Amino acid sequence: MSEPSWLQGLVDAGSMVEHPDNPITRLQTPPDANGRPAAVLVLFGGDPAADSLPDDATVLLTQRASSLRQHSGQVAFPGGAADPGDGGAVGTALREAAEETGLDADGVDPLATFDPIFVPPSGFEVTPVLAYWRRPGPVRVIDTAEVARVEAVPLRELLDPARRFVVRHPRGYQGPAFDVRGMLVWGFTAGVLTGILDTAGWTVPWDTADVRDLETVLAAAGSELS
Repeated sequence: MSEPSWLQGLVDAGSMVEHPDNPITRLQTPPDANGRPAAVLVLFGGDPAADSLPDDATVLLTQRASSLRQHSGQVAFPGGAADPGDGGAVGTALREAAEETGLDADGVDPLATFDPIFVPPSGFEVTPVLAYWRRPGPVRVIDTAEVARVEAVPLRELLDPARRFVVRHPRGYQGPAFDVRGMLVWGFTAGVLTGILDTAGWTVPWDTADVRDLETVLAAAGSELS
């Protein structure tokens, strides 16, 4: 099956556009580093017959359990480290999504992979895998020790300028963020989302001068910096 026409621009692009306010898309593996392969599934759902972004368009996100030692409570795409039997980034992304959310991979059409992004704190070289949810099915939390929430988030809510701002980490990182459905999306996930929205031409102008302290915003969302 070919991709819906509203996703065609992303598939044709092959990589995300860079923006000075989005440091995530500029992260590349240093020449002296051996990045560990990983992948995330950027899974879109929505009307396959629409010519432009449909009102029912969604993207699948998870929220990590608050009990985890690292990245507790953070919002993420389904995904993780590669296993030898995955056969590449697409296999990794689909396997991890099935393990984390119960996703039926038979109802998913992988469309493209974007350039890997190096994540300095973990050393992972993460490949975003773009996919279309041709046959949406039930998703849920599989392991409460790892994941607290699974949700197909409407893109119209993520695009709302009132839900978008910039967060500033105590260590100096500054990047885009989203406040959606009681979840704060920031860091790698927000950077990839922003890059995708910009590349697809879906972005609605928002206030990039609205910079907020990360710890304060996390506290308001009932979470904390880990």
